[in-house]
Amino acid sequence: MIELALLSLWLLAAPEQKPAEPGTEVLQYNINWPSGLSLGEAKITASSVSEKGKNLLSFEFNIDAAVPGFAVRDEIRSTATSEFCSASLEKHLSHGTRKTRERTDFNQRARVATRATEKGGKSELPLPACAKDALTFLHYLRSELRQGRLPPPQTVFFGAPYQLRLEYSGTRSMQLGDSMVQADRLKGIVKGAASENRFEIVVARDASRTPLLVSLPLALGTFSMELVQ
Repeated sequence: MIELALLSLWLLAAPEQKPAEPGTEVLQYNINWPSGLSLGEAKITASSVSEKGKNLLSFEFNIDAAVPGFAVRDEIRSTATSEFCSASLEKHLSHGTRKTRERTDFNQRARVATRATEKGGKSELPLPACAKDALTFLHYLRSELRQGRLPPPQTVFFGAPYQLRLEYSGTRSMQLGDSMVQADRLKGIVKGAASENRFEIVVARDASRTPLLVSLPLALGTFSMELVQ
């Protein structure tokens, strides 16, 4: 579940005044080995779309990375209301020879999500009020940080439901371009039915709370994603 851990790290950008009309912002990151060598890159995009007469937030998360003999190319898209209530989540995942395509549609009024795979599989999941997929939650998290708040532990959806908990763990200085900036550190745990990932994210103390660095401990060492300037 590496892609879930990566999703749980990153926040999508949105303007402070009009979250329903964010314009388009693209954030580019390098994915690095513990040694510092590059594995590939990730890109996060936030924009707005109109679907069935409704203005929605639109988020994308793309990964293009590889190790010898194994490539990872993921495309993940979601849409949500201006209140960060999910409308849809699509996953197109390619891990080596394994490929997965699925879509989850959220019926917030009925509090039911319908998950369907390209092979015909279909299931329904109960939802809490204003349920959030992983991408939407990350966007919501950044909005909360701008207001000086950290969301409480809650369920997020990435196909299946996952429990996500974040906590503040202090500050640190980081090099950003030619300047040193002060940033906040957050530690997180994301748990599924048979998986658990821990991570740390460093977020700038700027007006938009830009995510600068993510550290992800795995069996091979601590991997990182770092903002490209």
